[in-house]
Amino acid sequence: MIALSPSKHPLASYIERLEAGGELLPHSQENLLEVVGILKSYGVVLDAYSKNLIYMAQEQFLVLFPFFKYFNGEITLQKLLKHWWHDRINYEYAEYVMRVMLWHGGGEMDIYLDSAAFGEYAERAIAAKIKYNPGVQLLHKLFPDFLPEQVRQMVYTSALGQFWRVMSDMFIDLSDRYDRREIQSIPQVVEHVLAGLVAAANTPITYTVTISGKPYDLIPPSQNFKFLMETAVPYVDTIFFRGTPFLGTVSYNAQARQIPGKQAEFNYGALYADPLPTGGAGIPPTLLMQDMRHFIPDYLHEFYQRSRRGEDDLLVKICVSFQKSMYCVTTAAIKGLTPHPLDTNDPEQKQANRAYFESWMDRFMTSRLLEVNQG
Repeated sequence: MIALSPSKHPLASYIERLEAGGELLPHSQENLLEVVGILKSYGVVLDAYSKNLIYMAQEQFLVLFPFFKYFNGEITLQKLLKHWWHDRINYEYAEYVMRVMLWHGGGEMDIYLDSAAFGEYAERAIAAKIKYNPGVQLLHKLFPDFLPEQVRQMVYTSALGQFWRVMSDMFIDLSDRYDRREIQSIPQVVEHVLAGLVAAANTPITYTVTISGKPYDLIPPSQNFKFLMETAVPYVDTIFFRGTPFLGTVSYNAQARQIPGKQAEFNYGALYADPLPTGGAGIPPTLLMQDMRHFIPDYLHEFYQRSRRGEDDLLVKICVSFQKSMYCVTTAAIKGLTPHPLDTNDPEQKQANRAYFESWMDRFMTSRLLEVNQG
């Protein structure tokens, strides 16, 4: 088998791991316990997020003041009291992720949402929705870009809900296999996620909203959008890597120059986030960590309790475990998109794979890759 000369990249050891078929996160029993345990909790939370996003996309379409959008159509006094007391899933985080994806854009869906074809679909749905609302009709005439932008948000709301539906089932299945002792190593975790991504790769992503009993396509089947390229890949790029600066930690003032001037240079995603501020006001991942803390399995809870601080820094511990799990998911994504087989003997193909892995490592330079490997 033809071997390339050693890479001179600062993260060359990780490139060698990937070229050998390895993972970004090394195997250990603690890493395995943390990754599977936190993905079990994450799967439960994503199930709730997914159902709510799909409900909003279908039932709250162009509802400009959706006071009960987090109730999934079941409005009771008990749920209302829990909502006011904040004893509930933080659906705000799901909307935050949706808006980050919409803002960063990328991929065919982003191009489609700026096309004339989508504009026509959106206008038909808007006209049907506001047919008997002269006030909103006037609003639409005065600000013709406002309602189409709301429709774009609904498209991403539906697409993200469909994406998380697949990922939730995948993570719950991973936990079930772990409980049956079918999953006993980090490589097996990555293999499970990769197999799930491949199996769902061509799942159609469509979006049709029903208004007054009539369906209106916004992502018609003819658009031929698929799970992998239209949701999974943009999700990894925007949520794992780019993200958005967290209010209260950095200044958005252009003169302060605390954030990059270009979106492509953002590195505030899940793979970069410092776990220590988690739990602070204005830090969106705090909402996710608070949701996951309610569903962590007993074995992971006991693992956290055995640490020096016990549960005093529980959200930080959850964030660290979550980052470890996301490096496993990222490994699966990297492997799945590798341009050529790892065992190829073609020098040009091996060099193409090397360049591909180095491009990923360029993005990991300021991430927490080294920290999770030391934990």
